Amino acid sequence: MIMRPGQRLLMPVKPGFVWLTLVLALLCQMLLGILLWGRAAWAPDVLSIVLLFWTVHQTRRVGMASAFLAGLLVDVHQGGLLGQHALAYTVLSYLAIMVHRRLRWFSVTEQALQVFPLFALAHAVELVLNVLAGGRFAGWWMLLAPVAEALLWPALSLLLLAPQRRAPDPDQNRPL
Repeated sequence: MIMRPGQRLLMPVKPGFVWLTLVLALLCQMLLGILLWGRAAWAPDVLSIVLLFWTVHQTRRVGMASAFLAGLLVDVHQGGLLGQHALAYTVLSYLAIMVHRRLRWFSVTEQALQVFPLFALAHAVELVLNVLAGGRFAGWWMLLAPVAEALLWPALSLLLLAPQRRAPDPDQNRPL
């Protein structure tokens, strides 16, 4: 892949780190839902941000199957409509796979603008499924959730890419 000027060469990511961050994001999603604000419509979905990030950066390891499984776990935890988050995360992962090559060419702040429609569509899928199943409309506050997720994208991107930016082991015989 041709790199744009100024882009750093990243070290390979360890698969254990990818799955650890997904599990931690799931636990964070559960704890924030229980402790701080419950299932508020305006609350950002931390798991969807981390899932989208790894789907973009590690497409072969994290894809639609892991998104579906994570969505089922969130559905079971929240006790709502089974498959609602699973379908939304799967749609989010599918769209991320479609745009992952193009998205990586942008800077992190420009990526936030590019992923905002993906987050908005995932929340729209959740809303439509909830209303079709006879649930109540969550209110207009739910429009803040994709905005909050897009605003969190740069911070989480820098945090999740930090282990890949580590300095390689110094070796006199290695050219890079």
